[in-house]
Amino acid sequence: MIVEYKTITREQFLFNEMRIVAGLLLENKSDKEIFEEIENDNLFQYPTNTSIRNITSVCLRRFHNVEDTRVLEVVSKGSPLEARQMCLFLMIEYYKLVRDFMVGIVGNKYSNHDYTFIRRDINSFFSRLQEQNDTIASWSEGTIGKCKQVLMKLLVDNEYLDSLKTEKLNFIYLSNTNKEIISDIDKSVLCAFNCFE
Repeated sequence: MIVEYKTITREQFLFNEMRIVAGLLLENKSDKEIFEEIENDNLFQYPTNTSIRNITSVCLRRFHNVEDTRVLEVVSKGSPLEARQMCLFLMIEYYKLVRDFMVGIVGNKYSNHDYTFIRRDINSFFSRLQEQNDTIASWSEGTIGKCKQVLMKLLVDNEYLDSLKTEKLNFIYLSNTNKEIISDIDKSVLCAFNCFE
């Protein structure tokens, strides 16, 4: 289930938090037990219980949206690169905005062997969405600016770009394990990982 367009202004990548939650889910703990353990032991090292609960909830929603033990295994125990790719896949599956950007813009560039990535690419993406979707058209410039920042940071966090100033997409290699899992769940997003069958 992909959430319809909603702002991702507070929906960060959360790599370390996702790894912690994946490990607890693999121990067959209930959501309630996970909330309690993370909060009581401050596993995220956050300053407030409110922020701990909010982020735990975000992580759980992403995992429950896919419900695949193999995904949990990769996020919890895989190499950092494999785990990051799987966390990105979970975001693609949960957030329509992330999916449209990663498949429609980044995946399309890879399929056309176009490795340039400039600011205009993300600006054009949002301009088109504003024209096509009333929800996004109603967002303030500040909200859209923050969503752009989150998407750009996703690209840097997952090594698609070397930095926020880079204008060249890196070659992305999807491991066989991740390729198999993603193919089984949603083959249509493989292009976002520069993977074409």
